[in-house]
Amino acid sequence: MPSPLRPYRFAAGTAVVTGAASGMGEEMAYGLAARGSHLVLLDRDAPRLAAVAARICARHPRLLVDSLTVDLADADAVDAAAARVLADHPGVTLLVNNAGVAFGGGFEHLTLEEFDWVMDVNFRAPVRLTRLLLPALLASPGSHIVNVSSLFGLIGPPGQTAYSASKFAVRGFTDALRHELAGRVGVTAVFPGGVRTRLAETARVARDVPSDAAEAGRRDFAKLLSYPADAAAREILAAVEARKARVIITRQARAVDAVARLLPASHMAVFGYLITRAARLTPAGRATAGSEAPAV
Repeated sequence: MPSPLRPYRFAAGTAVVTGAASGMGEEMAYGLAARGSHLVLLDRDAPRLAAVAARICARHPRLLVDSLTVDLADADAVDAAAARVLADHPGVTLLVNNAGVAFGGGFEHLTLEEFDWVMDVNFRAPVRLTRLLLPALLASPGSHIVNVSSLFGLIGPPGQTAYSASKFAVRGFTDALRHELAGRVGVTAVFPGGVRTRLAETARVARDVPSDAAEAGRRDFAKLLSYPADAAAREILAAVEARKARVIITRQARAVDAVARLLPASHMAVFGYLITRAARLTPAGRATAGSEAPAV
């Protein structure tokens, strides 16, 4: 059995964070900088990303902070970004696959292109980045990988087939990877639920949802996003330091997970109204920052 890894050391390490322009990614970037980590920040929202990088540079002038504008739905762009990271920052010690998108609406109303887009950003991009940066992580003793799944990677509500599929895939990938890399690279799966992000404000509505119902859904969904992103970021970084295998963020998410495990066939009837209505009516959240939309 591999020897357990020592606590992760942030100081003087180099962290790659996707979805760093807002939400949990932005807050993790601030937290990593405060702990002494050099940063490579990725997002598709160039202005917001530049602002985050500038704030960090102003607060921590001795740190190296690089920012790359990347559309994670574009495999070639992901490969190019990874090559740039390896060329400019070969000593990567932490990879945080945080960026993600959501797309709500019934499966019968989604196109295959829309479904693939969610899978590309939420699942295939983390897989590509992890595989391409893995040699550098293996060469850096004590390195770590964080993959952000979602509460919807623990349960599959109606109206979220693409999002849940992508987040369950992240969960399975992360669990298997943790066992493969045991004793060499730490791996943490994160399951946020109800974290305050830009999802509600940037959400797009599926074609089959009437406008009044969509607006009601946005309001209901926004009510679920109450947990501060900075608090979520602190929990994630604490889990990294402690080499935890998984972290479920918010008490409500932990309760949902427990009920789902106790009642695997009937848990949706138990939670029912609020989560289901929000999941059906929210939607298609292409977060403009490319930042993780794991509100639920």
